[in-house]
Amino acid sequence: MSIVTKSIVNADAEARYLSPGELERIKDFVKAGETRVRIAQVMTESREKIIKEAGQQLFQKRPDVVSPGGNAYGEEMTATCLRDLDYYLRLISYGIVSGDVTPIEEIGLVGVREMYKSLGTPIEAVAEGVRCMKTVTCSLLDYEAGSEAATYFDYVIGAMS
Repeated sequence: MSIVTKSIVNADAEARYLSPGELERIKDFVKAGETRVRIAQVMTESREKIIKEAGQQLFQKRPDVVSPGGNAYGEEMTATCLRDLDYYLRLISYGIVSGDVTPIEEIGLVGVREMYKSLGTPIEAVAEGVRCMKTVTCSLLDYEAGSEAATYFDYVIGAMS
């Protein structure tokens, strides 16, 4: 839930107008919105590059996942791994645009540990893939935008750890 929605819900529950502090936080949120949208645009326009480079980094760091018996062994399973990375990149972009981790949590992290465990997929490798996407994505952004984006990648990595 964005700061705007939270503020409105809280004020309405108390049958009051938004406080000066709430209005100031909303103002800051709106001002930062341009940066969040720019980050999401870079992620969307560069998604193939981000996924490809992150996949290469992941497979170099974790050759066990692409070796015989690994969860990304073979062309079809490698494509499935990259598809999962793309899924998390998309979820992270939702969080960035909304300025909140709620979309990431509700859409993509509920039950993720159990799902990967049931599939026999080492969640540490998935988290490493997200870490690689963070590295690639942040290299495409200026420092301020990269710092903002990193927060959302770190949230997903933390949820998988």
